[in-house]
Amino acid sequence: MRGFSFAHISVLALAINLAACGDSESTSAAAPSIVPVATTVTAGPATPAADVQAVSREQVINHYAEIAHATFADALTTAQSLQQAVKAFLATPSSDTQQAAKEAWLAARVPYMQSEVFRFGNALVDEWEGQVNAWPLDEGLIDYVDGDYQYALGNDGATANIIASQSIQIGEEKIDVSELTAELLAGLNELGGSEANVATGYHAIEFLLWGQDLNGTQPGAGERSYTDYLTDEHCTGGNCERRGQYLKVVTDLLVDDLTAMTAQWAADNTENYRAELQADSAEQGLRKAFFGMGSLSLGELAGERMKVALEASSTEDEHDCFSDNTHNSHFYNAKGVRNVYLGEYKKVDGSVLTGPSIAQLVNAGDAGADQLLQEKLATTEKSLQVMVDAAENGMAFDQMIDPENAEGQQIVRDAIAALVEQTTAIEHAALALGITELNPDTADHAF
Repeated sequence: MRGFSFAHISVLALAINLAACGDSESTSAAAPSIVPVATTVTAGPATPAADVQAVSREQVINHYAEIAHATFADALTTAQSLQQAVKAFLATPSSDTQQAAKEAWLAARVPYMQSEVFRFGNALVDEWEGQVNAWPLDEGLIDYVDGDYQYALGNDGATANIIASQSIQIGEEKIDVSELTAELLAGLNELGGSEANVATGYHAIEFLLWGQDLNGTQPGAGERSYTDYLTDEHCTGGNCERRGQYLKVVTDLLVDDLTAMTAQWAADNTENYRAELQADSAEQGLRKAFFGMGSLSLGELAGERMKVALEASSTEDEHDCFSDNTHNSHFYNAKGVRNVYLGEYKKVDGSVLTGPSIAQLVNAGDAGADQLLQEKLATTEKSLQVMVDAAENGMAFDQMIDPENAEGQQIVRDAIAALVEQTTAIEHAALALGITELNPDTADHAF
């Protein structure tokens, strides 16, 4: 749940400053092997199908909305699979059912992370996101934590432990938490004005499935035992039945939230956000698309999700910190940017959605700008594939940011550099369509 001040700086200058860390070579890359979703990547500068046909800006924005709908629909169906896996786990807690729920969570992250490219240009999505994917979180708000747990100073909610409590005290306010409902838990997000108080969403579920990662920058993820959910004398951690209730409520809420957002992008509805987007000018729609691509690339992914953790060597600022899935989250964030530009999205069922693309418009206006951006998209994917490969070979993101790990830190720096150069190319592509002063969000980071 990161806040943005919309401070603007020259992205071109940033790219020049980082050029020594980047790699502009364009090559093919294989997608990370995340279970159970298989993806085949073709990374290289090639304008998508139907490039010989002229397309209108209106057609491109209609297809942009179609990709958004397909991506959120996949996020919904995979969240529903997670919901069923959690239900089975709670019905019969075991190492096997817990592992199945973890794998369902990992699979659910694949389409959701690709959806984040629709955030920044579309206020409806950005305002909704906090309840769904807020991070980093003070997990002591939710459940028990280790004795040396480090949390945000001055945050009364950081040690509230909702699961172990019937009421919690925040300043002078006493809050009844005896009945765990979606409304109650959603209302506790940003409790006491602290963004670290996160009670719902993917990361709350992640923490409840994996538990704290107490390994710092050493190998290993969270190791919560399934016995934390046993409701007999073998219960560990205390309050096992209530912990199960919490997990069920936040998983159900995630499905409800994704149901609502998917509906906002559905076709043939004159009263949803998609209709509003399509009723506006195509130029405004393109500006939103470009701003989303640039802001996710720069301020969010390069800045908040990589640079902050790297500079502070902070595992608390790692995105999927409990599961050590951060490398895949970063990869699929970048994939979302590529999807929007090329007008392509590979669904979880393996089919590929294609249609009129921004790339086609840019190519018609300035073929050089199109080629440059496609090269930079491929370079970014290559850099993030290096991160994925390193993680799958035993060097997770939290190990990469260890100040003693020069190789790992360079992997992260190279990815940041590639994203900065990609953002410059996004601005150039926007200029080819007459979109000036794009000013992608930097989240106040100087690269």
